[in-house]
Amino acid sequence: MELDRPKLEHLIEHWIEHNESHSKSFSEWALKVEAAGYKEIASDIRMAAVKMDECSKLLENAKQKIE
Repeated sequence: MELDRPKLEHLIEHWIEHNESHSKSFSEWALKVEAAGYKEIASDIRMAAVKMDECSKLLENAKQKIE
């Protein structure tokens, strides 16, 4: 498999978008889970969203190193 800069950049952008989608979904579900009375579980889901955002920041850093 040949991996050139444009392909790598596209792949990282895809991962970032995918992470952002998951982070948003986690945050939305955390609200629903908390409303259902599961505060500790909601807290874990919120933390998963935070970690997903951290992953996206690392990927953004990697993407900037391509240029």
